[in-house]
Amino acid sequence: MLTKEQIKQYQEDGFVIPDFKMSDNDLLEIEEKHNQLINKFPEYKNYCPAVLLKDESFLKYCLNDEILDFVKQLLGSKFALWNSSFFAKPAHNGFETPWHQDGQYWPINPLVTCTVWLAIDDATEENGCLRFIKGSHKDKKLKDHSRNNKENLTLHQELNKNEYDISKSVNLLLKRGQISLHDVYMVHGSKENNSPNSRRAMTMRFMPLSSKFDHEFIFDSKPSFKIDKIYPVKN
Repeated sequence: MLTKEQIKQYQEDGFVIPDFKMSDNDLLEIEEKHNQLINKFPEYKNYCPAVLLKDESFLKYCLNDEILDFVKQLLGSKFALWNSSFFAKPAHNGFETPWHQDGQYWPINPLVTCTVWLAIDDATEENGCLRFIKGSHKDKKLKDHSRNNKENLTLHQELNKNEYDISKSVNLLLKRGQISLHDVYMVHGSKENNSPNSRRAMTMRFMPLSSKFDHEFIFDSKPSFKIDKIYPVKN
């Protein structure tokens, strides 16, 4: 369970790293499933925006009881898993993720989501760890983004530079199996990975059942990534 201090940190900073480690067996299974996914769909070697649409067996790791208890403390007792994605960021040529807010992409009303970010490898500054702007979620507003068509980006909506203060950025340094939880309005991004070590991560997106998801929405304008199912996990 999250402590009172950890809940306060999530509310104040927009993220928290709980006392948790995914089991080694589960991590090895995730690695194997991801390898199978990439062998079948090599175009997702850097980023798969909706992994459950391609392989629903990843659901097992999203429904970890301890993770669900953390989310319950932050979102309340009634919530659903609506998405899981995979950021692989392979060695030597791992794509950059520009500064953005997750809510810029998601058709959820009211806009409330807690994202669980699971490190499959150690996340370091050298291999492109996630970076957060502390406290950037607190006004609960989507800031101005512009489209960045640069190649080698996982996402293409980028925050305008006047919308954040990079001096408040912090590196999310995680060991393999650790997780972080962050708010839907959190400003974050990550640098490219030119190191010899991969920086794989799996995300799990949870929303309260008081919010609604527009099922006509399509990720990245690709019909293959139309979300047509959510998973009520606490009701």
